[in-house]
Amino acid sequence: MSTWQQTQTPYGTGSAPPPPGFYPQGVPYPKADGGYPIGGGYPTGGGYPTGGGYSAGGGYPPPYGQQNAPFYGGSNVPPQNDSFNAQDNFGFNDKTIRKNFIAKVYSILMCQLLTTLIFVAIAIFHLPTKKYIATHPGLSIVAIIITFGTLIALACCDDLRRKTPTNFILLCIFTVAESFLVAVSVTRYYPDQVLMALGLTTLICFGLTIFALQTKVDFTVMGGFLMIAALILLVGSIVAIFFPGKLMTLIIASAGAIIFSLYLIYDTQMMMGGDHKYSISPEEYIFAALNLYVDIINIFMYILAIIGASSDD
Repeated sequence: MSTWQQTQTPYGTGSAPPPPGFYPQGVPYPKADGGYPIGGGYPTGGGYPTGGGYSAGGGYPPPYGQQNAPFYGGSNVPPQNDSFNAQDNFGFNDKTIRKNFIAKVYSILMCQLLTTLIFVAIAIFHLPTKKYIATHPGLSIVAIIITFGTLIALACCDDLRRKTPTNFILLCIFTVAESFLVAVSVTRYYPDQVLMALGLTTLICFGLTIFALQTKVDFTVMGGFLMIAALILLVGSIVAIFFPGKLMTLIIASAGAIIFSLYLIYDTQMMMGGDHKYSISPEEYIFAALNLYVDIINIFMYILAIIGASSDD
């Protein structure tokens, strides 16, 4: 055992200095000059030792960088921002976040569709309600105003659709108003026609969703094309008002069903993210559910129009 370890005398009282980079635990630093031991303790030249951490044998913890490796100060530092893509910034690199996001979107969507189904069932099977709707057209005008108002608010205002519970309140108001409008529309058709359209819509939407999940074709790049197609459909619908007829109705309804079927694939892939070029942020679960709901409702209404126009009545 060395003289220093035997005596345990603090440095500065005449004993030999401690070995470089080591100062015994429990032995105070000298108060005569207020500095570190000459020749020992911290290395000369200033700063911390190269490579991080204090000298071996000391009682001091390693620096923050080494304590938090591999995230800081280690060799496994995450890549810089230029190696991230848009999906990583949205959190789609984490499968758990994506699964939770998709589950939340479809949960909201199922509640919306269930609400609409209840309104439709009451409108076609409950005769007093059907007569009341037919004799009060002003309710439809109010529902149209509410539908477009809430739709614009949710689609154009990021703060409204991301702030809870405002986003859920607006979405509920929109869903009820839209469900009422759908209920008013189906009263013009026979119950068997409505049920047939409902069944076809379910099969089509289920098939399109499976296709969107399995196909390698990236439909997220078709946003501009779909927007142009929707505008053309709007113009055609306005023209059909002045030139009514079964043929015109079949053409507009068929085109609308195709366009919104493509929109359903587009919105599904936008929600799924993954290898697609564009994806929606996990914070936009209200917006994603709103898009899917509008797509499904439009597919249902256009298919119902095709069935109605194809009948002999």
